[in-house]
Amino acid sequence: MILSTLLAATSLKGLGAGLGAGLAVIGAGIGIGNIGAKAGDGIARQPEASDNIRGNALILSALIEGVALFAVVVGLLLALGAQDFAA
Repeated sequence: MILSTLLAATSLKGLGAGLGAGLAVIGAGIGIGNIGAKAGDGIARQPEASDNIRGNALILSALIEGVALFAVVVGLLLALGAQDFAA
């Protein structure tokens, strides 16, 4: 009884880790897409400010990618930790 409960909790931890990492990556993709769209609109409206807009968009995209990478690493750590817990 206790072993089956522990195994069920372990599999749910792995599932939660995978879902969390996947949602973080989807959110990052949406965020970077929005940054690209708004940067394109801004450059189209003010071509003289294209260097500033492009630089800011690049920095923001890098920050979002960093957060997404961090979320994936945390999800992997949780998933691998859940497998070690079952063994």
